[in-house]
Amino acid sequence: MAKKENIASVLAFEKKLVPSDGYMYGTCWEDRSVVTPLTLIEKSVRGTISNRLKPAVQKDPVKLNAEVEKANLQRVDACALAPEQDTLKLNFSLKILGGLAKPSACNNALFKESYSAAVNDYLGSEGCKELARRYALNIANARFLWRNRVGAENIEVQVNALNKNAPQSWTFDATKFSTRHFNDSSSAVDELAARIAEALASEDDFLMLDINCFVQVGKAQDIYPSEELVLDKGKGTKGKILYSVNDIAAMHSQKIGNALRTIDTWYPEFDSGSSAGPIAIEPYGAVTNLGKAFRTPVAKQDFYTFFDSWARGGQLERIEDQHYVMAVIVRGGVFGESDK
Repeated sequence: MAKKENIASVLAFEKKLVPSDGYMYGTCWEDRSVVTPLTLIEKSVRGTISNRLKPAVQKDPVKLNAEVEKANLQRVDACALAPEQDTLKLNFSLKILGGLAKPSACNNALFKESYSAAVNDYLGSEGCKELARRYALNIANARFLWRNRVGAENIEVQVNALNKNAPQSWTFDATKFSTRHFNDSSSAVDELAARIAEALASEDDFLMLDINCFVQVGKAQDIYPSEELVLDKGKGTKGKILYSVNDIAAMHSQKIGNALRTIDTWYPEFDSGSSAGPIAIEPYGAVTNLGKAFRTPVAKQDFYTFFDSWARGGQLERIEDQHYVMAVIVRGGVFGESDK
């Protein structure tokens, strides 16, 4: 079979939201002049057996007693504020890049031309304003804190634009912004969104942000850095290994990036009672902790179904579908198609 003229077997996009790792420090809400790096603590604990047992063990009291009497010995990493500290400080930087109309790799000139035309049409009509507004709200609502956001008395997000020709600062009370929808707004959010949209829609410009988030969680409370994935757990290894950089507890840049791109409310099930809320931008709408893909090829709601048509000059019926496709391109990835 001859090759189709407009198929790009090599096609890749660089991510346009580039966060750093997030570094964690301890301080006090009322006086933030003293800030100390948070370090990991190793704990050895004697837990109990609490997993689901086999039916034969459950029904036999003697076997059950023998099983639950066994000690569940664990060595784990932990992280907590000092006794005199009640506030977590999380610091990371975020670079927003332009150049959406140019793939980082594309081996088909015809496809590249039609793709660039589709992107330029979108930028001319929409200008990345809706995507930028949602990214700005995810900064303002401190979604990137993940579990550290739960049960916090106060959350303040300080954002500084570091571009030397256009410095600017914003401060947000994250408790005033919902993480379940994107209907909230403020003048500060609008200003930040405008700067993000300008960078995304540019040919080769960028925006550099420095973000400091202060979270009042309570004195000596546990803090939750990223957990390392250990594929080969040999004997003597810890049951839980947390992430740190140069002895400072930290969050993976990938985890922060996942939170920032959690803007997809355009998937079909969002309006139903079983909605997972906004989900991260992914080609198949995958949410691993729920074990579900919310955008399937069968339903023709996945990225490739939309992209293959739209990038070759086709039209998408809903503007929301265009937002979704552009958000996946901002996410970046390798999307080549077989030419066989």
